[in-house]
Amino acid sequence: MCRQVFGFRLAMIALATPTALVNANDGLPTRLVGAAVVITFMTSYVLFRDWERFGPLLLRHPSLLAVDTLFGALLLIAAGPGSTLAYVSVCTPLLAGLVYSWRGAAVFASLQALLLLLIHAAQENPAPGITESALLPGLCVIAGAVGSSLRNLMLRFGAATQALTTVQARLAVTEAVSAERARLAREMHDSVAKTLHGVALAADGLTTSANADRMDPALVRHQAALVARSARRAAAESRELLADLRREADPEQATDVLVELAARTRDFSARSGLPAVYRPTGAHAVPPVPPAVARQLLTIASEAMENAHRHARPTRVDVSAGVHGDLLRISVYDDGRGLPPGTTLEQLRRAGHFGLVGMVERAASVGARIRIGRGGHPQGTEVRLELPLAALTTPVA
Repeated sequence: MCRQVFGFRLAMIALATPTALVNANDGLPTRLVGAAVVITFMTSYVLFRDWERFGPLLLRHPSLLAVDTLFGALLLIAAGPGSTLAYVSVCTPLLAGLVYSWRGAAVFASLQALLLLLIHAAQENPAPGITESALLPGLCVIAGAVGSSLRNLMLRFGAATQALTTVQARLAVTEAVSAERARLAREMHDSVAKTLHGVALAADGLTTSANADRMDPALVRHQAALVARSARRAAAESRELLADLRREADPEQATDVLVELAARTRDFSARSGLPAVYRPTGAHAVPPVPPAVARQLLTIASEAMENAHRHARPTRVDVSAGVHGDLLRISVYDDGRGLPPGTTLEQLRRAGHFGLVGMVERAASVGARIRIGRGGHPQGTEVRLELPLAALTTPVA
């Protein structure tokens, strides 16, 4: 706003300077008017161009604006109050109101009005009516009030903007914390928590076998080995979870999803005893996947296999993955009993079954589409995940 005021001053000074020089007497008056033109014009130009740099100086020293007002008065005397330079006098109280609030506006409006009245009275042929002589002084008073009001309005607007920014920052932090908590909850649910639940079940079976009247040493050894293997699996998943969470921040460490998915399928089959077969599909190679995206895709596939083993009672699990068109497609199919008709995510969420809910949330977090149902099969359940290849080159939050 202050820069615009000085821009208007520059235009008015440039228009009024020829008139001021022509009306000035030869000799010293002409030199004084020329000096006033140069000083006033250059001061206005410097403040117009570098207000951020020199504005604080004007704010700390109101006397500088008073000196500028006196030089402007010298030009006004030479050019006359009827010239375009008279409108420059209105800029001074307006600027004072913007910079110094109402007190500065009152002082400079009074000073500028007094100068205008004196210049008008000193003319050889002053206007006979009081209306013309009081017009510009009245405009100076009005300009000072307008400048002070604009200053208060902008300060209030700035305070409101700052308060809004603070609220938005707090909301962003709260949302980020909530999202991180939900993400960690999904990670724990889909890995360590389930393995520890299996450890507990195996330990209960071991306790029952050990307290039996006729203990079977072979069964006890098998169950003890299962407990040990499951505990090692939980420890490995914990390390893997921590390593993946750290590695997600490094997009350079890309993951070969097909190789990792084949390894997880073999590990699931060996651990659960359920036949699980992986086969690649598609005619093109899968590009490297960023760690954050790969973790979500692989976790969804692993969760689909675990859900099939725990709930569907299948005889086999088929896993496939590959590029189809512009999509990376991953499919996990089991020939079990399938989902109950009419099952919705909201029903699962209310019932405390967060496995499928977490899979949907994970897919949405990387921009993938997920479909859970029979697909093209007569029975069972297929979890189909489709991710646009364009998402592999776009940072995912």
